[in-house]
Amino acid sequence: MSYVSGIDDGLVNVGPALGVAVAALAIIAIIVNHYGGAGLGAATARAALRAVIQLAALAAVLAVVITHLWSSLLFVAVMASVASWTSAGRITGCRATLTATLRSLLPVAAATIAIVALMVAIGVLPATGLAIIPTAGILFGGAMNTASLAGKRAHDELRTRHGEVEAALSLGFATRDARMEVVQTAAATALIPGLDQTRSVGLVTIPGAFVGMVLGGASTTAAAVMQLFVLITLLVVSGIAAAITVEMVARGDM
Repeated sequence: MSYVSGIDDGLVNVGPALGVAVAALAIIAIIVNHYGGAGLGAATARAALRAVIQLAALAAVLAVVITHLWSSLLFVAVMASVASWTSAGRITGCRATLTATLRSLLPVAAATIAIVALMVAIGVLPATGLAIIPTAGILFGGAMNTASLAGKRAHDELRTRHGEVEAALSLGFATRDARMEVVQTAAATALIPGLDQTRSVGLVTIPGAFVGMVLGGASTTAAAVMQLFVLITLLVVSGIAAAITVEMVARGDM
C-alpha cells in the first residue's frame, strides 16, 4: 500500500486548506461553464458532486475488494458495466437502455478484458487487485471516451450529411457501406486526444501512473516503463473501440 500512502505527503497536503481549494475550484468551474457560453454550469455541479461521492465510496470499497482476487474481478466487471452504460448514453444521446449498454460492452470493455487477462497470464501484471483494478480502470476510461466521441460524432455526421448517404444508396451502395462513407472520419477524430497524450508525454504532461509509482518508491526507469505500457495499451484499446463503434453505427446497431 506504499503506492497510496506516499501520495498525501509527496504530492498534496491533505487538510482543511485542500478542501477549501477544491471547493473554490469547483465553484469557479461551475461559474465559467455556466456563463462562458457552454451553459453547462448545472452539469458541472452534478459532475463535481458525483466525483466527491464516488471517490469516497471508491476509497471505502477498494480497501475491502482489493485484498481478494475474486472481489477485484467483480469490481472490474462493475467498472466495465458503468463505462459501457455511460458510453451508450453519450452515443445514443439519451438515457442508456440495457440493450444499448450490453452492445457498448464490445467496444468499451472487450479489448481491455482480453489484454489484461493476457498480461496476467504471461506474467506482465501480477494477479492481484492492486495491479488489475487500476490498469483495467485506466483502459476502460480510454476506451469509454473514444467510443463516446466516435459514436456521437458518427451520429452527428449521419444527421448533417444525410443527403450523401441517400446519394450513395441511389448509386447502389449497401446501407452499411453508404453510412460508412460518412461516419468513418469520426473514428479518426476520436483518436486524436489519445495520440496527443502519447506524443506529448514527458514534455507537456507527467501522467498519474508515473507520479504514483515514483511516490511509492519505484525507480524513475520502472515508472517510465510502466507508463509506456499504459500509453501504448491505451492506443490499442482506443483504436479498437473507435473501429467497433463506427462499424456498429454504420450497421445501425447503435
